[in-house]
Amino acid sequence: MYAIEIKGLKKSFRGMYALNGLSMKVPVGSIYGFIGENGSGKSTTEKLICGHLSKDAGTIKLFGKDYTDAGVRVRVGALIENAGCFPGSSIYMNLKMQCLNLGISNADEEIDRVLKIVRMEQNKELKFKKCSLGMKQRVGIAMALLGSPALLILDEPINGLDTDGMRIMREILVDITENYNCTVLISSHILGELEKIATHYGIIRQGKMVQELSAEEMESRARVFVSFKVGDMQGAKKALEKMFKNVREESGYLRVYDEENTEAIVEYLVSKGYVPSEIKKNRVGLEEYYIELMSKKENA
Repeated sequence: MYAIEIKGLKKSFRGMYALNGLSMKVPVGSIYGFIGENGSGKSTTEKLICGHLSKDAGTIKLFGKDYTDAGVRVRVGALIENAGCFPGSSIYMNLKMQCLNLGISNADEEIDRVLKIVRMEQNKELKFKKCSLGMKQRVGIAMALLGSPALLILDEPINGLDTDGMRIMREILVDITENYNCTVLISSHILGELEKIATHYGIIRQGKMVQELSAEEMESRARVFVSFKVGDMQGAKKALEKMFKNVREESGYLRVYDEENTEAIVEYLVSKGYVPSEIKKNRVGLEEYYIELMSKKENA
């Protein structure tokens, strides 16, 4: 069973399709990284799943049931755009009002539970307007976690956060999936951070799914490269190009792609009079994988 299963989803605005036949599968228990350029349809998809918009065509199932089913709707929590809190009220009061909206009877106990999850149990009396951006995002996640949802939908929750804020957010999201039986759908443009936590990816372009794959599949498909630093970069590059097919100078390094025999490359360089000062072997990361995939689609 999938937490989210979408088939042939269409949504138009003033005759223009934001989604044009989107299909998507989010496994239960996953952290699903939803990736795409601005205007690709990510936020529209999330709003449709949450019932904030009505679809033109297609199906949306949550945990095997139609997304309009009342029993499954209560299992969904979301933070899309902002937390929707009252600035002059405390974190506690904002959560208390949301508990009343949701009909949660044990409000104080539930508020303590969600604040502990987002590492803010010591800040409950702080007014929302006094919170940093990272704290506001965590309050929004706490709001979405009220009632113990099985599915959490987050739209760009790490944008604008500093390094420490992103680290805390990563820890929270992993904790939610591992210890609270919650599936997370998260969109983000910060692919380096997303790569650290996502178990699955969906890459969307112009309202259609380009590719879905697990983190393991992405790693196995990502191109291998060996990178070097030498004194004469241009001379070494010309020498390497005579022996190896794909040589590039990127990020201050010479990269030889699709070659795993580091020793053979080093021996060749040394034989030509170029001694590397740095040697690294790696795979293309999520951001480079995404850029390369989009480039292939544009040239297809």
